[in-house]
Order: sequence, then C-alpha cells, then structure tokens
Amino acid sequence: MSAPRLGLATKVSYGLGSVAQGVGAVALSTTIINYYLVSVVGLRPALVGGIILVSLIVDAVLDPAIGRFSDTFRSRWGRRHPFMYASAIPIALATCLLWRNPAGLTGGAFAAYVAIVLVVLRVSGSVFQIPNDALAPELAPDYHERTGLLSFRWFFGIFGLLVVTVVLNAVYLRKDAAHPLGQNDPAAYANFGVLAAVICFVSIVASAMATQRFIPFLKAPAVRRQTMAETAREIFAILTNRSLLAVMASGLLSGVAMGVNNSLTGFMNFYFWGLTPQVVAWITASAVLATIAGVVAAPFLARALDKKRTMITVFLISIFAGVVPVTLRLLGLMPPNGSPLIPLILAADLFVWGALGLVGAVIISSMIADVVEDSAVTTGVRSEGLLFAANGLIPKITGGVGAVIGNLMLEVVHFPAGALRGVEAVDPAIMRNLALISLPTAAILNLLSVAALAFYRIDKRSHEANLEALRLAAAAGPPSVAPLGGAAIGGEPGSFLPPL
Repeated sequence: MSAPRLGLATKVSYGLGSVAQGVGAVALSTTIINYYLVSVVGLRPALVGGIILVSLIVDAVLDPAIGRFSDTFRSRWGRRHPFMYASAIPIALATCLLWRNPAGLTGGAFAAYVAIVLVVLRVSGSVFQIPNDALAPELAPDYHERTGLLSFRWFFGIFGLLVVTVVLNAVYLRKDAAHPLGQNDPAAYANFGVLAAVICFVSIVASAMATQRFIPFLKAPAVRRQTMAETAREIFAILTNRSLLAVMASGLLSGVAMGVNNSLTGFMNFYFWGLTPQVVAWITASAVLATIAGVVAAPFLARALDKKRTMITVFLISIFAGVVPVTLRLLGLMPPNGSPLIPLILAADLFVWGALGLVGAVIISSMIADVVEDSAVTTGVRSEGLLFAANGLIPKITGGVGAVIGNLMLEVVHFPAGALRGVEAVDPAIMRNLALISLPTAAILNLLSVAALAFYRIDKRSHEANLEALRLAAAAGPPSVAPLGGAAIGGEPGSFLPPL
C-alpha cells in the first residue's frame, strides 16, 4: 500500500496547524506582552525583560529533550501526533490565563504568576510545534517539494498572526468614548485571551486529525539500546552538522535583533509614530497581501536561484527596507505624526519587508529540513525533532536576551512605566533617543546573521546524493557497527529509509 498523495488538501491541512503558532505568536509576542506588562500593569521594564528571558530560557532548555523524545517515541499513533494532541488543552488554558489576574495579585506575586503561566504556555507550544515541524521532511522528501509544503505552513502561521493582530487592535483595543486609550484597557486583553485560546485549540486538533492518515507511512524509530555516553555522542554528532551550525549561528544573531525589535514595537507604534490601535490594525491588515506574495514567490525563487542564494538576497533587502521609515524620521524627511501619509508609508514598507522576510523564512525552514538527510547520512539516524528543536533553541534564548536589551534601552532613555495618560505623556526626545540606540543595534545584528549563512553547504545536488545514500543503506539492511564508532545501531531496515 502506497502513502496518500501529498496534494493540496494535505498541504492545507498541515499548514492549518501553524494557525495556532501564529495566534500563539501574538499572545506570546514580546511586542504585545511587553507593552501590556509595562504600560498597562505598570511593572518595571527591567523586571518584565527578566520574566520574558527566564520563560524563554526554560523553554529553550527543554526543547532538545522534547525533540529527542519525539524522535524516539513509539506508539500506534506514530512519533509526532500524540504530542500534538496532548498540547492542545494546556496551550488553550495557559493562553486564557496569561491575560488575566484571577487572584488579584500585585507586584512580585503578579510577576511570579505571569512567569509561571508564560513557562507553561511556551513549553506546551514547543510540545506541539517541534513534532509538527518534524513532519515536514517526512511528508515531503523532495528538495523543492518541501519548500512548497512549508510555504503553506508559513502562510497560515503569518495569516493567523495578522488576522488576530488586526482583531486585537481594531476590536478589543479600539479607541472610543468609553475607552479613550483602548490599548491600556486590562479587560480588553483578558477577552482577547479567550478568543486566542479557542483558535489555538481548534487549529491544533484539526491539523493533527487531518494528517493522522499518514501515520502508517511515517518513519518509526528503530528499537535500540544505548548507554548515556553513546546517546550523548550521537546527539553531539547530530548537532555539530556544519550546515546546522551555520543556521544556528544566524539564529543567534537574528534572535537578539528580533527580541530588541519586538520589545519596542508597541512603544514605537504608539509613542514614536503616534498611531492609534485602529491604524495599527489597518497597517497590519495590509500585510496580508505581503503574506500571499511571499508564500507564492518562495518556491519559484528557490528553484530559480537555489535556496541559499535566494535567502541571503531577500534577507539583505528586507533588512534595508525595515530601517527606512525610522531613518527618514530621524533625518527629518518624514511627514509629521497625524499626517495620512504616515500610515501609507508604514504600510508600504511593511509590505516589502514582510514579503521578503517571509520568503526568507520559508526557505530557511526548508534548508533546516534538508539537514535531516545530511545528518542521517553521517549518523545513521533520523532526528527531525532534535534538529528543529536545536534550530529554535538559540533564537528563543537570544530572543529573551534581546527583550532584556530592549527593556534596558527603555530604562536608559527613562521611559515612564505605566504611561496611561496617552501619547502626550511621553517626551518626544525620549522616543528619538530610543530610536537612535535601537535602530543601528538591530540592523548590525541582522547583517551579521545573514553573513553566518554563507557557511551553509547543502544544495539540490548534495541533497539528492544524500537521499540516494540513504536509499542504498536501507536496501543493504541495518549495519552491524554504528556509524559513530559506538555500539551497533540495529533496528529494522526501514530505519534508513528516506521520509515518505
């Protein structure tokens, strides 16, 4: 019996799972939660940065264990689906609790509550995301087909993120007579948390159910006996793959830059550009077109220029596009706040930056998927979960570091915590100083991130050679000696089969 065809319906159903990740990205966004905890709740920026960093570190430390456990897990529902189903309820509950204070806590007690809920939410999200990411190489072994599959994943993830962001700003945080400063209404965030929880639960369960029919055709892990030393050597060999290290180094630098940017975006929107939540929603809605453009362009550009060259090109252009508006404002070349041109310029810039950034994100995900076979040729084992967890490990930690840096920047420029009185409560000089220190910091880190990817070495030819090597190894049967020089790996011949 052959595996079901990887048609449009399957690609869409697989991509639906990333709606939860997109919605979760809004709920967990440093942009949103940082603004909420500093300006709405009134916690000190440095304390908030510490909370975010701790939650990210705990999540990052556990990610490799989740990936490894997923790779070696055996059940009648396969390696990945039990984790995805198990994550749905914890994610929904933690998302709902994050934006409310059921015990009326204050000060340090409330900070501890937020830290605990953040850890639960992030770890539960990893329990879903890592196994779900790991399905991609198995569902699409072809060099270019997996780029197309991951395009759907990124489309639904970004689409979910954009739609929920629009709803948050246009509906829940709306500015009206009853809420003259809607973005500072605690009840609005609590109501938003309920909506986000429901969407996450439904999308996770729907995606898992839709891809469940592929379970009989997915790779089952070999039954192996290993000492801790042998396991450690195997993990070390997997994680020291040259191409993986290049991507991880890139993620380290870009993660810090993204953390800085995300922690300050809400403050820049409301206090640097003088935007209202409704205008932010409108600008965000315009990014839907960028999502479509990026998802459609990614597979074509990857085929035309190959993945590595395409990714480096589009990321460089997107970095330049991302700094243009703030740079022009600092040079005195932008219209004044309140001008109808400001939203139009920001929307146009967001379209260019978003489309190019999404192309790069899709392709770099496909590049990580290509590491699966490259690593398997060397180590003799498939470790999709561990590889995707490792790729996400560094950005999570450095994203937290970036959040701390961004919040320290707020402290340096003396941004007032609990600024509930509106835009006029923040001195324009404070926001100008914030832009002067944050803009070059993020830009330099992003440029170094792109430079690191020059050391990535997998292309179409080497990927096809890896698939052929794995096919021949599977035909020859299990080896008697482990590729790492340790105990025999053993297991059924299927342990070396390429993904279905």
